[in-house]
Order: sequence, then structure tokens, then C-alpha cells
Amino acid sequence: MKKDSDNLNTIVSAKGIKLHYFEPSERKIWTVVGKENEHWLDPELGFCSCEDYFFNTLNGGDECYHLKSIRIAKEQNKVEIIRFSDEEFANFVSALISDL
Repeated sequence: MKKDSDNLNTIVSAKGIKLHYFEPSERKIWTVVGKENEHWLDPELGFCSCEDYFFNTLNGGDECYHLKSIRIAKEQNKVEIIRFSDEEFANFVSALISDL
């Protein structure tokens, strides 16, 4: 639990929560950038692409610290918003998928 708390604080304080906002469609892709990797999330669905989500959250355990970090970052106004045009959406998603 202490490690999760440390990870939460590190991610939030470093503005590791990114909202990729596409205009004018208002599509949103959330990512969490950590020390070693990046995960994409859908906080409205409670989904994260990390291993902890698949092995713990889906089996009835606690949600991963990435999902928790989005809530905290929103509360503390520490979300980095990166704006894109809709024309960039397909390339962005392709790059995101290739990183998986």
C-alpha cells in the first residue's frame, strides 16, 4: 500500500496525468506517464491498460493506482491538457497502440 501511495504522489506532483483532447469532436484520451511506462485509461469506464487492472481490479480487488491518480489530479487541478485537432486522432491512436 505504501508503494501505491508513493506512486500516486509522484505521478500527480509530476503532472503525469495527461488528457489528450481532440477538437472540435471533444474526444478524450487519458494517459498516465510513470517512471518506466505509460498507460491509457478511461476513467468513466474505470478501465486502465496496466497489468494490475487485469490481475487485481477485474478480479474484484482495488482499482489500480493509475485510476486513483486521475481522480486526485482532477481534484488538485494537476491534469496536463494537450490539445489536438481531429485530423491528428488516427495517428495518435496508431502510435498509442504500437506502444502497447
